[in-house]
Amino acid sequence: AQGKIPLVQKWAITLSEQINAIASKYSGAALLQKKLKDVEPIIRIEDVDGARLVLDFAEEIERMLGSKMKSVKRLADTAEDADLYHEYNASLQFDYFNALLVNTMDEEGNFIELGGEFPLEENEHFNKLSVNTLMSDIQVPTNVYNKDPNILNGVYMSEALNDIFINNFQKDPTLTWQYFGSSSGFFRLYPGIKWTPDANGVVSFDCRNRNWYIQAATSPKDIVIVVDVSGSMKGLKMTIAKHTINTILDTLGENDFVNVIAYTDYVRYVEPCFKGTLVQADLDNREHFKLLIEELHVKGEAKVKKAMKESFRILARANGQGSLCNQAIMLITDGAMEDFQSVFEEFNWPDKKVRVFTYLIGRDMTFSENVKWIACNNKGYYTHISTLADVQENVMEYLHVLSRPMVINHDHDIIWTEAYMDSVLFKSKAHSLLLMTSVAMPVFSKKKETLSHGILLGVVGTDVPLLEVMKLAPRYKLGAHGYAFLITNNGYILAHPDLRPLYSDGKKLKPKPNYNSVDLSEAEWEDTEDSLRTAMVKGETGTLSLDVRAAVDKGKRPLFLKNEYFYTTINETPFSFGMVLTRGHGQYMFFGNVSVEEGLHDLQQPDLSIADEWTYCETDIDPHHRKLTQLQAVVRYLTGKEPDLECDEILLQQVLFDAVVTAPLEAYWTALTLTSAFLGTRSGLMRVIRYAGSEKRVGKKFLTPVDKENLFTVDHFPIWYRMAAENKPGQFFFYVPHDDINKGDVNCYLVDNNGFIMVSKEKGDVSTSYTSVTLYDYQAMCKNAHHHTSGARPLLSVLKMYPYFETYRFLLEFNICGLWHNDYVVDAHRQKKVELMQPCNTEYPGFMYDTSIRETNSIIKCGRCQKMFVLQQVPNSNLVMLVVQADCDCLLNSFEHNATVKCNRMKSQKIRRRPESCHAYHPHENAKDCGGACGIAVSLTLYFICLGTSLALR
Repeated sequence: AQGKIPLVQKWAITLSEQINAIASKYSGAALLQKKLKDVEPIIRIEDVDGARLVLDFAEEIERMLGSKMKSVKRLADTAEDADLYHEYNASLQFDYFNALLVNTMDEEGNFIELGGEFPLEENEHFNKLSVNTLMSDIQVPTNVYNKDPNILNGVYMSEALNDIFINNFQKDPTLTWQYFGSSSGFFRLYPGIKWTPDANGVVSFDCRNRNWYIQAATSPKDIVIVVDVSGSMKGLKMTIAKHTINTILDTLGENDFVNVIAYTDYVRYVEPCFKGTLVQADLDNREHFKLLIEELHVKGEAKVKKAMKESFRILARANGQGSLCNQAIMLITDGAMEDFQSVFEEFNWPDKKVRVFTYLIGRDMTFSENVKWIACNNKGYYTHISTLADVQENVMEYLHVLSRPMVINHDHDIIWTEAYMDSVLFKSKAHSLLLMTSVAMPVFSKKKETLSHGILLGVVGTDVPLLEVMKLAPRYKLGAHGYAFLITNNGYILAHPDLRPLYSDGKKLKPKPNYNSVDLSEAEWEDTEDSLRTAMVKGETGTLSLDVRAAVDKGKRPLFLKNEYFYTTINETPFSFGMVLTRGHGQYMFFGNVSVEEGLHDLQQPDLSIADEWTYCETDIDPHHRKLTQLQAVVRYLTGKEPDLECDEILLQQVLFDAVVTAPLEAYWTALTLTSAFLGTRSGLMRVIRYAGSEKRVGKKFLTPVDKENLFTVDHFPIWYRMAAENKPGQFFFYVPHDDINKGDVNCYLVDNNGFIMVSKEKGDVSTSYTSVTLYDYQAMCKNAHHHTSGARPLLSVLKMYPYFETYRFLLEFNICGLWHNDYVVDAHRQKKVELMQPCNTEYPGFMYDTSIRETNSIIKCGRCQKMFVLQQVPNSNLVMLVVQADCDCLLNSFEHNATVKCNRMKSQKIRRRPESCHAYHPHENAKDCGGACGIAVSLTLYFICLGTSLALR
């Protein structure tokens, strides 16, 4: 092998000459540089004022979100007025459009009851769904009778909202879904749609379970759920109790805090990690509790007194850490032998700051009076749950009780939810997944005769796609590496280019369990002191400079950048906005001036496209513009065919200039008959020429619409653009698209260099040519801890597929990437067994080539065998050539899941900004209304439907 070294050097020099000659000839770089030199007199460069820009962006976002809030306020005012003048009629007969039944006919061709003719038309603005923009319709869950007097009166009263829905949409055409969720269970949605049930014919969607409803209906709360797991709770009782706990958990959000304890003759925490404290009720923690609750088993004798005392102690210790608002204990049991007055005298009376809600499980009413007494003497509510079908309605009662002080005070708090991922139309049709936030407002009864009862009529709201919000911070103003982001008052990410809410589960993409509780510190992990997060959570305006290791290309390529962070608050919301400019490319704006006529000609050439995710012209305001692509809209605006379009004049001027300057390349490339050639500019313009030719072309997905990583998107510039921007000026950057990795020879080209370096620690080996860069991923998904397989396949293990001792050559980028880090799954090994994935934090290496080392060679010792390798820098490029013998296998150990790290993360209490309002008490509250009705009567058919659905969910 030693004799091969001069040959490798010769190969590298020859390769350098050939690839640079090819790149120079076929790229047309010299022609483009000459054209830029010719137009230099009309070019100007301006500094970007980040401090001013962040305020401008925030003002635009405030204006947009403020418009949504005004729409919701109009809905709330109209609903309250309609109720004020509506007299309840127990015998009311009223036909309405039921979303499940509309356009449904019987065998004789007649529309069925509540299912009349309801015109629907496909609408671009509403995700190409068929909707009726002239009318709303009503969705009712399967477990609610659709002709119940309360439903009929509520639907009749809320008909007044139809005109307001339409009027709001006319005033603000960017509005999406508008709705009214009634406390009685029906859901009025505009525009009207045809609702699709699940595979079992069940409509499980209940608006009262949605985060926007719960947050608007109540103030933040600290909840301790206490469940009886004694022997008497066996069988159906335990099934009902678990369903009750899960339903309570579903009513909590990130501004709430919770814990769950189980008791028999002793008290135990469902999650021992959370002993003695409350944890934030974010999605991650709620789902974690649900998994643990499924494992509860009954045994022993019930001793509720110890559990109640422990619950009060938890809430007492929560002062300063929890919500600092409502506090409640949820007692779930099949009976209480006494009323435990002594416990309440010690911990809760006379102020009764902690409400106690009791849920009597099962048909046995022997000890019901004690269970009711506990609730009624602690400002709570008592319910009896004897079937699974009873759970939903009975759990909802506690929300009505907690809302009383707010309703009596008539405090209309507008709330904004955390980010959530929902299929369009609330899972009625899974057309697409979008990250959304909702703005909502409670609707109260203003009737004087019921004022002390604090009657909540429901909640009105509208959805806001976060993608549309982030378009208000245009990418072209932020540069190649710049970006914008939004966070909540809890420090959780609403929008960020590094937020990865989905993971790969086989062939399907699924939401991660913690997708909407990813903290800013987990994306901006270089901010080790949490300085940025703390300032933003506090609602401050300011700047911060950080040296960062940015991981691009799905985390495999490290970039060293100097970032300037600019941040401010979004007034009247719980959100804070931040943006990043990178020193160098992000500090300046490039302007050129050409005529519209000249630019239009070049803009309409077949090889040219612009970033369709960017907003050059606003196409969503006028319905007639919604089918236009961005390029079509730009052309129609510039030609005067659509003068009413709202367009970004600065961006249009930039893209016209880029079209003119790059125009000569089309003819140049065409004359060369290339396989493919492409370029991109800061204005989002791309020119791409492809020739299939007689040979099979590789990289078929490269630069196609599915190849988001290599296109201009709302979140980022293409990977090749970002990498080239950091390359040595005047030198070509050679890039292998991710689409080509693991295909044929390319498999060896990139996949396992990380492993190769990590295997050998001897002085003089290949690792001396690279600098190890530690990177972190706080959004990884790992397999369960009991599986220990390799997290990376080193280069040597890949070579075992080739004949023994055969020598291979590889071209390796200076900026090494491999399968050590996978975007969705840390473990890259194929396994036959299907394993549960869970969120985890990972640390992994990236490597930067030391360009001062032109060549190196050594032997890698690997167990009982060894390998000789030669590594040679390819001059005037970002490539190295590697020659290695393939004769033995080396494997690395994977990361192991650390339960302690997970525990600490889940119960961590970082700085957060609590909601400004709290409604926990009102002197006129009617606390005597504390329940006592028996379980809700349901038909046997409905019972078995709900039972089947519950078991299916389990």
